[in-house]
Amino acid sequence: MKVGVTVNGTAQEHDVEPRTLLVHYLREDCGLTGTKVGCDTSSCGACTVLVDGESVKSCTMLAVQADGATATTIEGLANGEAMHPVQQAFHEHHGLQCGYCTAGMVMAAVSLLEETPDPSERDVRIGIEGNLCRCTGYHNIVESVLAAAEQMRTQPR
Repeated sequence: MKVGVTVNGTAQEHDVEPRTLLVHYLREDCGLTGTKVGCDTSSCGACTVLVDGESVKSCTMLAVQADGATATTIEGLANGEAMHPVQQAFHEHHGLQCGYCTAGMVMAAVSLLEETPDPSERDVRIGIEGNLCRCTGYHNIVESVLAAAEQMRTQPR
C-alpha cells in the first residue's frame, strides 16, 4: 500500500505492507532512527512520537493509520541548531543516562506541556507514566520537564 505522511515537515510517501507499524515506517522507510523500538507492546514508550500533535506509541499504530497525517519525531523538534526547550532541559538537568528511552520521553513531555503548560510535579509524573526509564529513577526527568515548562512559559519559541 502507498502511505503518505508528512514527517518533520517533509512529505514522505512509501509502499509498505499493510501490517507495517508506524515505528518501522519511520525508522526503515523514512530513515529516522531516533524513534526506538523498545518492547513492541506499548509498555515502554521508547517509540513515542506526535501524530497530528498527539502523543502516540508508534509500535501500536499501523503506518496506514497515519496516511495523510503529520508526524513529528525527535529529529523534528530542534529548530535548526537550537534544541527544543524540552531537549535543552533534559541536557541541562541530566534527564537522561543511557539515552534509549530519551526520545520517547522527550516527545511525551512535549505533548504534556502542550496540554498542561504549567504542570505540577504530580502532573509530570502522571503525564510520563507510560514511558519507562530503567536508568534514572525519574527524578531528573521530572526536573527536566518542569524546567522546560518554566522556560517555555517565560521564553516562548
